[in-house]
Amino acid sequence: MDSLEKKVVETVESLFPELVRISRTIHDRPELGYEEWEAAALLTDFLQQQGFEVEPGIGGVSTAFRASRSSDPGPTIAFLAEYDALPNLGHACGHNLIAAAGVGAGAALVSVFPACAGAVQVVGTPAEEMHGGKIRLIEKGCFDGIDAALMFHPSVRNAVVKRTLAMTELRIAFYGKSSHAAAAPELGINALDAMILAFSGINALRQQVPDDGRIHGIITRGGDAPNIIPAFTEARIAVRALERPVMEKLVECVKGCIEGAARATGCTFEIENTGPVYEGMMPNRTMAAVFQEKIEAFGIPIDDQDELRYIGSSDIGNLSRRVPAIHPELLICDFESMPHTAGFAEAARSEAAETVMKKAACALALTGLMILRDPEVREKMVREFRHVREGTTLS
Repeated sequence: MDSLEKKVVETVESLFPELVRISRTIHDRPELGYEEWEAAALLTDFLQQQGFEVEPGIGGVSTAFRASRSSDPGPTIAFLAEYDALPNLGHACGHNLIAAAGVGAGAALVSVFPACAGAVQVVGTPAEEMHGGKIRLIEKGCFDGIDAALMFHPSVRNAVVKRTLAMTELRIAFYGKSSHAAAAPELGINALDAMILAFSGINALRQQVPDDGRIHGIITRGGDAPNIIPAFTEARIAVRALERPVMEKLVECVKGCIEGAARATGCTFEIENTGPVYEGMMPNRTMAAVFQEKIEAFGIPIDDQDELRYIGSSDIGNLSRRVPAIHPELLICDFESMPHTAGFAEAARSEAAETVMKKAACALALTGLMILRDPEVREKMVREFRHVREGTTLS
């Protein structure tokens, strides 16, 4: 390591107790998407103490923020912080670690100013879980002028190149007619029957979906009492695929199942999209290779090259199609405690996970430092981004 790289690592080491406090506080006080008041305040207070200029509520999103520091003119590096929790599970996706690593990386990289030219932003991106907070910020221009976006995600594996699935969420509702389920069932129109038929149709549909297709849902309203024919039922269904056109085709198939169930039962129905469409991730392999070199120097081997293993969806996919971005995964527990489980939530507060967070902050900051200092890396990163976005191959 040269002197600037050592300075970055030393800064993360010196800040580590504070980063642990941030991570544990966010973990212990989970807040759902767009309600992350305490987490946003905690993160922005820390960044202000590190000399960042903080803009709260960017893009009209109350719990979003942008923290900025700059040296001489140069590239702008953005580290992303996520901090929303899951209903009833808390931080079972490890966003407390993501947030701590993001602010730690930002503080570490600006520690080398003014010896290195450029600008650093830490962008607080709320509501990643199903609400697409980054998508709202993109639409409001909050990432305009960014040259590279970096974050890490806790996982059950070590992988630097990760794809994600395009995703949309549907709300479906059936309307029937209530009646006494014992005395006069023939006078009712059963909206629960329609919902069950719709789910049965979707289950059959899965036989014909591509390998990367995913359709899954929950019934949020199934009736009020067993002696009343349900007049109203409601469900939420997520539809995913690696490419958006395939996902959109699957949505049409799901709609066919819903329409068929309504006809079979005599119900009427509603279908609506409940949130923004998540795009699939377009990882920047140039940046990922730099991150791999840096993280392996801290004793974390990148031993999983399967880009589609344990694949989900994230709103960083949308951002990755507008600016070069990486979203590497680092192991904090074994695969028996997958993300979105109580076991993963417990692991996200462990000392082992906090050590991974520290190493991730170092590697993210060192990756940002190389992008700021090395014009060849920047040129290769941008050239790859443009070729992939345009659907061409690199020569």
